[in-house]
Amino acid sequence: MLGWEFPPYITGGLGTACFGLTKALDRLGVNTTFVLPKSAPEDQSKHVKLISPGEQAQDLVKSVPVKMLVQTPQVVNEVRRAIRSQTAAPKLIPGELKESWTQITMPFTNHLQIIEGGPTPSASVYDASNPETLRLIEQSGLDITRLRTLARSGAFEDDALDDVDLTLFSVLPEAGPPRHEDLDAIHERSEESDDYSGNLVYQAEQYARFCSSIARAVDFDVIHAHDWLTYPAGLAVSRLTGKPMVVHVHSTEFDRSGEHVNLPVYNIERRGMHGAMKVIAVSHLTKNIVVNRYGIEPEKVSVVWNGVDLTPGADSASRIDSKDKLVLYFGRITLQKGPEFFIAAAKRVLEIMPDVKFVVAGSGDLAERMIRMAAEMGIGHKVLFTGFLRGKDIERVFAIADLYVMPSVSEPFGIAPLEAMSHDVPVLISRNSGVSEVLTHALKCDFWDVDEMANKIIAVLRHSPLSHALRDGGRFELRRITWDGAAEKCEQVYEAMTKGMQP
Repeated sequence: MLGWEFPPYITGGLGTACFGLTKALDRLGVNTTFVLPKSAPEDQSKHVKLISPGEQAQDLVKSVPVKMLVQTPQVVNEVRRAIRSQTAAPKLIPGELKESWTQITMPFTNHLQIIEGGPTPSASVYDASNPETLRLIEQSGLDITRLRTLARSGAFEDDALDDVDLTLFSVLPEAGPPRHEDLDAIHERSEESDDYSGNLVYQAEQYARFCSSIARAVDFDVIHAHDWLTYPAGLAVSRLTGKPMVVHVHSTEFDRSGEHVNLPVYNIERRGMHGAMKVIAVSHLTKNIVVNRYGIEPEKVSVVWNGVDLTPGADSASRIDSKDKLVLYFGRITLQKGPEFFIAAAKRVLEIMPDVKFVVAGSGDLAERMIRMAAEMGIGHKVLFTGFLRGKDIERVFAIADLYVMPSVSEPFGIAPLEAMSHDVPVLISRNSGVSEVLTHALKCDFWDVDEMANKIIAVLRHSPLSHALRDGGRFELRRITWDGAAEKCEQVYEAMTKGMQP
């Protein structure tokens, strides 16, 4: 399982989803190796085998002998001369030339000497652990430089050999074997580094090389890649090992950016979805985007709703003021989440009910803008910005909330409303969310309809029977929205994939 977040490193719902899903898979007897892009404590989670950059990963890689193919320079020269005499694309190597290849197994340290020291004077050496390498050698018989040139010129009838794949997905021989610089590059991401800062496309490439290196030392049947940052790694490992891959779509570039998508990210998402054997979408809303915007066949996509752990904390918290009601926004402060509609609704509520406070719990690129917006509306003293919350602080803020509001512009699913309901907090959610497909005991409104949002906030705060009905119904409803149910559906997807790989 490849994921960008996992406790204790949680920036949003992705880390929570990965943790809840792996715990439920463990209860089903599914053994999971989870690979993180930055260093993490090895004993952090007992229900998964957690692998992250560091000495443990390097020792794991070095423990696996490297299989290589060796060919004499004389044979390479013969093949080159044969290719130069052809005007068309290279033909398959004749049988007698194929026999000149010899497979050897060498320790990792000896392999490093070959890679770092350059080609040996007596032989050409290629990685034999990569099925793609073997196919390319059989097809061309050329050294890496010539092979790269032919691939870029379109000599091979394979759309997997374009310029992007040559660098991003590591399909060529020189990128397959593990090297110190690959491990060192990914190790630069420390425990303190931000999960979503810097050049994310480059970081995804580094993560792909790291995963390719350790894949040789791990026994597994299926690759499960969560969201776009792990898709290059999933594709690289799948090509390296021949194992099937499923991509889990928690969010798309259309959710994050609207119509003004980041094209490189969109291309990675599209390539990952098309390269996977199966696609898991967190809602029917997300499935429709995957089918209509990425061109994926509907039958290839399975909808698996997220779940929630019914284990709210026992922390008690004192009220801000005995007469104050508290309305909570909990999530990233970004365009996708609609925080400006929450602030605008707060203004309308306070015009009618002054004894209400609004809490914005989270961080994001729109945080400063929202603070200014509240101040300009004259309600700055009524809107509290807490910043990003973790652990017990999350439980405390839910404990003092009278209502949770999720005004998302585009929400593929939305785990936070389930967390609020598990803490006995009524919820008001955007109709444009995946979780609205699941919940019936929740108030719903259009994210842009600030008046309707304000009216429903006032209704919950003023009328205790409505609040109690939402709490009681939500408590009952959560019994069927579990991670165990999500894990069972994921296991069914795994079974279908592995059966599809059998001859």
